[in-house]
Amino acid sequence: MNKAELVTELSKVCKLTKKDCNMCLNALTSVVSKSLSRGESINLAGFGKFEVKNKKARNSFNPHLRKTVLLKARKTPNFKAGKNLKEAVGNY
Repeated sequence: MNKAELVTELSKVCKLTKKDCNMCLNALTSVVSKSLSRGESINLAGFGKFEVKNKKARNSFNPHLRKTVLLKARKTPNFKAGKNLKEAVGNY
């Protein structure tokens, strides 16, 4: 499902216009991005948790150069699914 299809489904469920649903979806992604950039986590009970994980610096191999390179430490966004989402998907 892409963003346009998601907006269409949201408008059906919420009985709002597609324009309103698109604004809400854009606002949600903006708030999540800003919160994660500040290092905060977002916990949606039953759905899941968005958080920032710290990755340590490590050595890796570049096959084109045939050399070992050092990858710097970095922060990455992470999503951990909640129990209700896992059950909805199945095999839990």
